[in-house]
Amino acid sequence: MLNKQPFTLAIVSVLCCAAVQVDGAKPAKKDSGGNHIQRGIQLAQEKHYDAAADEFGKAIQQNPKDPRGYANRGTAYRQGARTAMAAGDSEGASTRYQAALADFAKYIELAPKDASAYEEHGQTLSELKQYDAALADFNKALELKPDDLNAVKFRGFAEIGLNQWDKAVADFSAVIQKKPDDLQSYDRRALAYRSMKNYDAAIADYTFLITTNPNDMEATTKRGYTYSLAQQYENAIADYQAVIKVNPQDNDTFQRMQYAQSMLAAKNASPSPTPPIPSPTPEEEKRLMDKISPLYIGIGVVALLIIAVIVRLVTRGKAEETSHRIR
Repeated sequence: MLNKQPFTLAIVSVLCCAAVQVDGAKPAKKDSGGNHIQRGIQLAQEKHYDAAADEFGKAIQQNPKDPRGYANRGTAYRQGARTAMAAGDSEGASTRYQAALADFAKYIELAPKDASAYEEHGQTLSELKQYDAALADFNKALELKPDDLNAVKFRGFAEIGLNQWDKAVADFSAVIQKKPDDLQSYDRRALAYRSMKNYDAAIADYTFLITTNPNDMEATTKRGYTYSLAQQYENAIADYQAVIKVNPQDNDTFQRMQYAQSMLAAKNASPSPTPPIPSPTPEEEKRLMDKISPLYIGIGVVALLIIAVIVRLVTRGKAEETSHRIR
């Protein structure tokens, strides 16, 4: 369970930056829907995403060939889908996601050379867990704009969704190389490392996050879990204790700590040695040899002779077996 939840949270926190497209949209020329775009931006900033989508729709009606209207409305729909999902309205979220996909598809149609169009479409597919299709979008975006670090990062998310751990590590490492302060890429790379059972590398990434922000209890919990997987139970317990100290009601972490403590106790328990089979002493060996007296040897020889005579009497007169060998 620890692997799944952080992935969802990471996707949401990264994808929220897509709202910048709404906020930063340039006003269109006069009488081409510019007023509706500005009104939509304001509503989006106020988190009235459905109303914002309506305003962008009006701008589209006035200028249906302007790709910005579809890009902005698609983003508003996607933000609305996230809000609906958080409220438990899965049906409403699904409707808005599909509307967002349709708008971003139109964005691609009107601006096929714009890398952002594929990136926005891919982000939406990722949120719908359609990772294969999302991966194709991010690759197309990177064909058009190879230095787009956001596309590289989002591709890493899709690769995590597809359990392509080594590719995800490569993408997040590329982002970190160019943006060493991108903390989320460290977190996602650590997950990929941990899934590859490269626990030392994962622990190093989590340690960097904790060093950067000592109050990051999520990273501390993840490092503790990774320590536990690596059977470094003492370190795991220390991390779990730090988290529980901050949040004593964290039952999940408390249970993980109990598990680590039980495993440490089992690891430290001295196994009961198996008692060795004692070798006979010279005196015991002599007694054993004394028991094998000449009388016993004689009785054994007579018994063997009697058995041989009986066998001969029983088999006398029987025909010899015919050989089946081809001559």
